[in-house]
Parts: sequence; structure tokens; C-alpha cells
Amino acid sequence: MHSTELVHWFRQSTPYVNMHRGKTFVIMLDGDTVASNNFIKIINDIRLLHSLGIKLVIVFGARVQINQLLLEHHIEPQYHKNIRITDQKTLDLVKQAAGKLNYDISSRLSMRLPHSPLLNVVSSNFILAQPIGVDDGVDYLLSGKLRRIEVENIQQQLERDAIVLIGPVAPSVTGESFNLPFEEIATQVAIKIKAEKLIGFCSTQGILDPQQQTISDLLPQDAVGYLQGFIQNDLYHSSQARFLQAAIDVCRAGVKRSHLLSYEEDGSLLQELFTRDGVGTQLSMENSEDIRLATIRDIPSLLELIQPLEQQGILVKRSREQLEMDIEKYTIIDRDGIIIACAALNIYEQEKMAEMACVAVHPDYRNSSRGDIILEAIQKRAKNLGIEKLFVLTTRTVHWFQERGFSAANVEDLPQEKREHYNYQRRSKILIQDLTLH
Repeated sequence: MHSTELVHWFRQSTPYVNMHRGKTFVIMLDGDTVASNNFIKIINDIRLLHSLGIKLVIVFGARVQINQLLLEHHIEPQYHKNIRITDQKTLDLVKQAAGKLNYDISSRLSMRLPHSPLLNVVSSNFILAQPIGVDDGVDYLLSGKLRRIEVENIQQQLERDAIVLIGPVAPSVTGESFNLPFEEIATQVAIKIKAEKLIGFCSTQGILDPQQQTISDLLPQDAVGYLQGFIQNDLYHSSQARFLQAAIDVCRAGVKRSHLLSYEEDGSLLQELFTRDGVGTQLSMENSEDIRLATIRDIPSLLELIQPLEQQGILVKRSREQLEMDIEKYTIIDRDGIIIACAALNIYEQEKMAEMACVAVHPDYRNSSRGDIILEAIQKRAKNLGIEKLFVLTTRTVHWFQERGFSAANVEDLPQEKREHYNYQRRSKILIQDLTLH
């Protein structure tokens, strides 16, 4: 990374560092993730999250490792309704696989780096299990489900700056041990402790569309369709399917966001959490972008967006005081608390005309649809106010507006007040759109 890229990344990541500090994340590490060549780097990134003040609960699975041990002992895995049937011999191997992973994850997390404190990783009886029992005449034996989560105990450990580590084997009140689906544990723990995020890993960079492109944002109702696709293709046990089921459940229970990332691509976790667009799939009840009217609180972020354009002469300079006076005129696109696009609507009531002014889109989003989105929002707002004609004054984006139905016009076509203040030195092109035709 060049020094300028490093500086840019630091500046872009700062709001997210502040946003995440003190929040609780539940991280799902399935057996495939732990077995990947990139796992040690994922662990290092998890350590970094902890150093930035994020409270972490790690829930790990061991399906791959369990199946490998079963194969070595010539035992055929048994499933009913996609849940493993666990007899005593299988449970012994489950304990062996889960115990080894518990030790490996703990030791790697606890590895002391230069100038960093020793991490406290706590793995205790944070959950209690009970048997699933018999279903359709099939006895699940020592396969279990959650009976209770020791929420207070988990929260106490998090307050003591510990990382909580939970595996797929849990005791019951009768002293027996049971094998539980790790995604069920992650789901219920995230809901009960009111986690901010659920994070999972898979072989691809999130959920892919039919063109094999990462789907950046998914709503729960859309995620259900993708989950059904995995199940129909007999991929119920895939990392993607298990994450989707967990993410859908936690999202509907109030966990704000879930993220699915690649365990093969180095740095995915940091890119997802500390850049505007991330790299994987995010599942949330609402889109991460909000189109709304600006408020006084948005002024610092607005200034950050428009000042570079003012310095380049693309926008007319506005003082902070002027921005404060006109703030109710601005429509913005807010992405995770950062304004990535804006436009003001100046009304000329007598002529039933309005100006779309101070149009700005963040450089990272110039080639996206954000310009169209902000234009549609302004058009809608103008129509609701009884405006019949929308006009813009621009020096650089004439063709962009013409492609969207604006026509070239003259100074005489402007409202009287605007004509009187037209800056002939700036020589802005005038474009008008008839809203009654759109």
C-alpha cells in the first residue's frame, strides 16, 4: 500500500472505529474457516478488533474436523433433517475435535505480539443444553439444543475486556454433554446479548448473484430465497446456508446487521467493517443508506463533501453560516452516518419553479446511481410542493442533466429573483425540466 493510500484508508476508517468502539460482535468460525490457510490472519484481525475496543464473542463449529475423525474411525455420519445424530462414539470424537479447536483458537488469540497486552480468552459453561429427543421416530441421542444462555456471565466477561469463546459441546443439568449446531448457538447468543453484529465466513466473498458478483446488501425476505436455493441444491451444510439461516433469525430479532465474508481473502474482515462499501454481503432490516432531509447535525459532514468541489470551482462557495440558514433545503444520502450525496432545493413560489443547487456526490460514488437517486428525491420533493419546473445552473455536468430530461434554456427563462442574481462571470449553463411531464 502506498503512503497516500494508507493515509486515505486511515481517514476513511476513523468514523467506523468510533462507531464500533464499545459495541458487541458475535463472530461465527466454522470448521472450514478454522482449516483455511488464512485463519491465522483472521485471528490477528480479530485481535485488532479487540484492541479497538470492540467486545467479542466467538462461536466456533467443527463439522469438517468431526467428519474427518469419523472417516478415520470408519464411522458413517448420520443425519436426520440436516441435524447430526450423535451416538456416544460420535460424541467422543465431537469432543475431541471441539476440544482441539478450542485450544487452538484460544492459544492463537492469546499469542502476545510486541507492545500489546496479553488477551484474556474465556471459555466456560456459558450455555446449557438439553436433548432434541425423538422426531419422526428418529432418536437424535446426544444431539442437543439450547436450554439456557448465561447472559449475565457473558456480559461480565466482556466488561472485564475478555474475549468469550463458545464451542459446539455443552453440558445439561443432568451432567451429560450434548452436541449442538454451532449456528444455533451463535444465533441465540447474538439475540440474547443484544449484539450489534453477527459476522460469518465462507469460501466466497459473501453471497453471489447468478453472475458470480457479490451481493452487497440483502434484506431478510430476499435472503430467504437464497437460502432456499442452497437447500434445494443440497448445500444445507454449506457455510453460506448456515450463515443465512442465522442472519435471517438475528435480524428479525433486532440485531442490526450481519456480515458474510471470505475466509480465503486476506483482510476481508477489516475491509468490511472499516470502509464505506465493505467487500462482502451485509444483511439488515433496512438498507445501509438513508435518503432524508438534512439537519444541523449534518453540517460538518456536508462541509466535508462540498468543500473540495468548491475549491475546484465546481460549486459556488458557501459559508458555514449560510449552510446553517439553508439546512432545511438539503436532501442527503446518509451511508452509515456519512453523507455521500446531497442537493438543495431553492423554491421560487410565484413562478412555481425551483432550483436544484449544490449537487454533490462523493468521489467514491461518482460512477454509481447515487446522482440519479438524489435527483429523483429532489424531483419528488419539488412535485409535492406544487413545483412545475425544476432548473439547474451547472458548468461541468450539462450532458448528465440533458440525458435525464433537462433542456437548455436562457437567463430570461429563470425566475425573476434568480435572473437578478445570475453570475455572468461564472457563465453557468441553464437547464430546465418540466416536472408536469415526468
